[in-house]
Amino acid sequence: MKIKRLIDRVPGGLMLVPLLLGACAHTFAPGAGTYFGSFTNGLITGTVPILAVWFFCMGATIDLRATGVVLRKSGTLVITKAVVAWLATLVATWFIPDEGIKTGLFVGLSVLAITASMDMTNGGLYAAVMQQYGSNEEAGAFVLMSIESGPLVSMLILGSTGVAVFEGRLFAGAVLPFLIGFVLGNLDKELRELFGRCVHPLIPFFGFALGCGIDLHVIAKSGLPGLLLGLAVVVVTGVPLIVVDRLIGGGNGTAGLAASSTAGAAVANPAIIGEMIPRFKPMVPAATALVATACLVTAILVPILTAMWARRFPNRPLEKASVAPLEVHH
Repeated sequence: MKIKRLIDRVPGGLMLVPLLLGACAHTFAPGAGTYFGSFTNGLITGTVPILAVWFFCMGATIDLRATGVVLRKSGTLVITKAVVAWLATLVATWFIPDEGIKTGLFVGLSVLAITASMDMTNGGLYAAVMQQYGSNEEAGAFVLMSIESGPLVSMLILGSTGVAVFEGRLFAGAVLPFLIGFVLGNLDKELRELFGRCVHPLIPFFGFALGCGIDLHVIAKSGLPGLLLGLAVVVVTGVPLIVVDRLIGGGNGTAGLAASSTAGAAVANPAIIGEMIPRFKPMVPAATALVATACLVTAILVPILTAMWARRFPNRPLEKASVAPLEVHH
């Protein structure tokens, strides 16, 4: 059976399919983890330890020995994405209650969901699209996008906008695995390759564990708000990314549009932040479902829009450069 091939046909499928299976398990057999106990319960309830290992391995994949062209392009995209997410979060605090929207068309929408969906680019999607419609240097610009992975940027945004206050020790605890992995990966190429191979296989495991905390009724309610959130991610982050790609990155805007997606890994951020800030915990299921929907929507729209843009505006040639081999999957 070609199960993997079938899952790959779904945008973000390696994350979203296990997440949906976990949600089915939680909805129809909510006591399964307690009933079976042991390792089965560990898989169902082990979101935090699984994510800790994944975050460590993700840090190890970042290789700073990239060329100036690649660093300029990736740095421009990463910084712009973070700044836009910060602004979107700040604006959202003016209109959305601290506990999120409880009724109406946008039920379930919260500042937490907006931040998590806006601040992380799907690096794997970006690289795949740019290999087809951009230059090798532009495709390699995903080397710094791993910095966005995990809760680090989301925590900085929520903290700096006054939405949440993170204790220093909790902040350090959240980023320490990533930093240790980063240091080891750059000290030893073989360690980078070893841990880098673990990034992709761990995604379905934390996807399933995340799903086990979601009721399918929450996903059903998040359908329209999630769709609108996905569209907002493409528009709100896409326009500034196109502009800076043209003005600073030396491109034609294609790379900026290709980066206007929500990473599959972003689905985990509400749960991680909810563990550190108890008042966010009630919002986690709805925020997770919203971010998952936004991930799916952007994974469908971004390649289509990027292809249209690339045909309309032919790419400018960039200076040639070599990029250290690296695979990043979000």
